[in-house]
Amino acid sequence: MIRFRFVDGHRGAHRVKRICDVLGWDRSGCCTRYQNKEARQVEADAEEGPARRIREIHTDSRGSCGALRITRKLRYQGHVVNRKHVARIMRESGIVGMTRRKSRSLTRQDRTAPPAPDLILRDFTAPLSGPKFVGDVICLPTAEGRLYPATVIGLCTREVVGRSMADRMRTTLAADAIRMASAGGHTAGNAIFHSDRGSPYTSHQFHSLLGELDIRQSAGRTGSCFGNAADEPGQPPSPSA
Repeated sequence: MIRFRFVDGHRGAHRVKRICDVLGWDRSGCCTRYQNKEARQVEADAEEGPARRIREIHTDSRGSCGALRITRKLRYQGHVVNRKHVARIMRESGIVGMTRRKSRSLTRQDRTAPPAPDLILRDFTAPLSGPKFVGDVICLPTAEGRLYPATVIGLCTREVVGRSMADRMRTTLAADAIRMASAGGHTAGNAIFHSDRGSPYTSHQFHSLLGELDIRQSAGRTGSCFGNAADEPGQPPSPSA
């Protein structure tokens, strides 16, 4: 494409044969492109109308319509078009529709695990440090990929007393975070740890670990952010010193 533009730009000063011979280019391609220039212009003029209509529909939808919806609207208006043609015009014109991302949830309940009662009952307060904690595992998109941090938060001070992180979802994330909280001396005897019913918290390994650490397990309802609101995204706790 750059070669053809260079030849077209210098055609008035030098012959095409001379330019191609000096630069070592194939003259047949340049000549063929020049001969088809009028046909390409006719084709471009023919697509100017559809491109204008596509741009109008895209603007009226506030930039939300993609090729499929625009094709349907054009057909509704009586125009004979197909989706691939519309998609090509949009691509060449730099018109991009909005794509809705499918919502993803990290909470996947392990139905084979023994059920845990809700010992918190949405009372996210504690008069002393040590008796009540909440935890969660979230997904953080980054420029280098997704990260999955797990946290343990004390409800008295709202400090992160335990944490772990990995580049993929692992059931050991929750266990590593609660181990850190216990090893730091933050958990008191017969403490309560509250979380959702996701697989990291309903695994037999995590349930056994809580028993070893003298921590009672509590869980909210599946799919409800209110049952573990103190550790949901949008409620940032204070970082531990």
